[in-house]
Order: sequence, then structure tokens, then C-alpha cells
Amino acid sequence: MLCRSSERVEDAAAGTEALARELAMRHDVDARLIGSPSPMKVQRFEDDLRESRGCLLEAGGQVEDALAASRRPVLIAADCSVSVTTLPVVARYAPDVTVLWLDAHADFNTPETTVSGYLGGMCLAAACGLWDAGLGDVPSLDPTAVVTCGLRDVEGPESVLLETRGVTRITRPGLLADALRGRPVFVHLDLDILDPSIIPSPFPSPGGLSDAGLRTLLTELADSADLLGCEITGFHDPALVELIATAVDPLVAQ
Repeated sequence: MLCRSSERVEDAAAGTEALARELAMRHDVDARLIGSPSPMKVQRFEDDLRESRGCLLEAGGQVEDALAASRRPVLIAADCSVSVTTLPVVARYAPDVTVLWLDAHADFNTPETTVSGYLGGMCLAAACGLWDAGLGDVPSLDPTAVVTCGLRDVEGPESVLLETRGVTRITRPGLLADALRGRPVFVHLDLDILDPSIIPSPFPSPGGLSDAGLRTLLTELADSADLLGCEITGFHDPALVELIATAVDPLVAQ
């Protein structure tokens, strides 16, 4: 997805396109590039929802098209906001799905709890029906179907919501494969799960995984779970494309 949702990085689409093309080349498929880049903006979620409505709906539509054709969607986008539409679609097509949220941030704020007003920090909560993003009558994802790992920067109100809504939080990546063994899993991967010394992030949080650690996690997951598809977000630096493509390749090589 080259169109802007709510990213706050200049020329973010360049990284998205580079990663899409690199993974497509490695697996001998065509990269399907959707939308056109737009200038970076820093604005509240209401404005991003209005201006990016078409992009967000198209993201959900692309995932829906793939699932309806019995294909595994691999969606690459600059920002996590696409989850507002993609994850409810996955839940509709696979009611028994587990969504694995690999991210430094929970993105579980609501209009009542957000301090920044940033849509990217509210998208999982919207997908789970905690607030209405106004993007159509799509069934929400059950929060108890979400498993998180890699969270390092979670605000107080988010922690309360995660706990009270039944989101599972796994703190040790090595436990994921056994926890999800045999289950149908859709993966949301924000590359800020990596340490910021490896890949720059607009919202850096120290203490993340190495690229080798991420590849190991994803390899073990691919061997144990039934991967239905994935979305990869947060890659903005084309110069690092080979390193990142190697780290995330186990999600694609199925």
C-alpha cells in the first residue's frame, strides 16, 4: 500500500515499495502496488480517517480479495492504521483466527484515552470494536483472539484496556511457537519490534529484537502455526531492504 494512512515519516512509501519488490523478487511473484504516495502530515485521527478513508478501505479490500480466493494475503504498508480494516476482514473469513500482534506498541488507545490523537496508536482498539472508526459495518475482531508479543511502550490506560478486554500478552518470544501450535494465525508485524539500533522508527523504543531474533521467532512460528497471512508495517528505509527482507521472509515463504 503506497497510499498514506497516518504515517509520520517523510517518503515512507519508498520503504514500503522497496520491501514489496524485494520479497516479490525472492518468491518469483509480482508485487501489486496500490495507491499513490502523499506528503507526510502530523494531524489528529479524525483528519486522517477522513483523508485516508479510501486507502484504509482498499487495504481491507485487498485482504478480503485474497482470502475469498483462498490465497494468503501479504500486505505491506507504511503504518499500522491499515489494521482498522484488515483485521476485522480476517476475523470474518476465519472466525477461529488468532491475530498475533508483533509490535513495540499496543495501539490500543481510544478517543477517550489517547494523548497524541494519533490514529496509528488506536488502530487495534478500533479493529476490536472499542471505538467506531466509521469505516463501514464490518464485524469487529474479538479482543480475546489477539495475542501480543514485543510490547515495550504501552500507556497506562492501554494496559487497563488490554487486561480488561482479555488480550493475551506473551513477554518471551520463545514461548510463541508452542502457545500458537496448530492454530490458524494471522500476523501483524510492525518492524518497530526490532531494536531502534537496527532500524529507525518514528516512535523508537529501546530493548527490541535483533534481526536474527526476529527471523528465529518467525521461523518457529511458521513451523508450528497455520499461517493464514500477514501484514508488515513500519519499514521506511530502502537502504535496509535486504536485511529486513531476510528477517521477515519466513512469513512469506509458505
